[in-house]
Amino acid sequence: MKATAKAHTNIALIKYWGKRDESLILPMNNSLSLTLDGFYTETTVEFDDDLTEDVFYLNDEAVSGGEYNRVVSFLDRIRKQADKRRLHAEIRSVNHVPTAAGFASSASGFAALAAAGAKALGLQYSSQELSALTRQGSGSACRSVYGGFVEWEKGTKADGSDSYAVQVTAPGHWDIRVAAAVLSPDAKKVLSREGMKRTVNTSLFYTRWVESIPADLAAIKDGIMRKDFEKVGSIAEANCLRMHATTLAADPPFMYWQSTTLLIMEAVRAMRADGVPAYFTIDAGPNVKVLYLPEDEEAVQQRLRSVPGVQDVIVSKPGQGVTCM
Repeated sequence: MKATAKAHTNIALIKYWGKRDESLILPMNNSLSLTLDGFYTETTVEFDDDLTEDVFYLNDEAVSGGEYNRVVSFLDRIRKQADKRRLHAEIRSVNHVPTAAGFASSASGFAALAAAGAKALGLQYSSQELSALTRQGSGSACRSVYGGFVEWEKGTKADGSDSYAVQVTAPGHWDIRVAAAVLSPDAKKVLSREGMKRTVNTSLFYTRWVESIPADLAAIKDGIMRKDFEKVGSIAEANCLRMHATTLAADPPFMYWQSTTLLIMEAVRAMRADGVPAYFTIDAGPNVKVLYLPEDEEAVQQRLRSVPGVQDVIVSKPGQGVTCM
């Protein structure tokens, strides 16, 4: 019983930041993302009667501790549904994503794990069911089940059965590009789960940020459908800045940016002043993703590579949803 799946990361344009239920990973607000073809995870799950415990390899290195327990706990959900609670597996995952550096490696990782684990055990999930399952491993992973622009609906039910992602538009709807400026491959000091919890519990700005989300969502979806780049980019950039402002008002305050993060933000604003439409967004990490249109790809790459401290620039187009091989 063996299966391999591939899932791409996504970048949130309307951010997910904070949970109403920690154990079920139910968000405080809806969010909207774009799946990226440039970053992905491939995971193989093989169940074996001879194994006495699960084994997990990430990038060919054995994993133990908290990350191992998180993967095993998630796999237990799939085993329970397949009535295979006593069956153990070897999990081999390769991340074509910098891990824990703000590039949503957990999104692609858990989406690939869910799809591979379910197929290996012969479970037949709809995309909606797979998204709801994947959410319970990593919240943003539920969006990586789909390609293109995707909305994660927060739901209202206590059991989380109505909290899953839905596709807004397919990858071919709009050739919008994302350049990821890589600042540091190092793991961040405040992990997303810890940062979210601290922000929800202590930030003076958090409630107002959540209240702003419905208007942002309605406006950005209108912009996506009409392919209004300026509207989509400006909303995404503003939503990003407001989300990061909530971390500065937490107790104790924290931030994910580095000095180079600020330099890139200024470079993007300078591009707009020079007539090159570009907008930035930043998840929980120092790295910056820049939205732009295909005709400006060379100019955007050149400007980003000229910023001191930028180690690499990786270009993505809209990516596909999770696939099994």
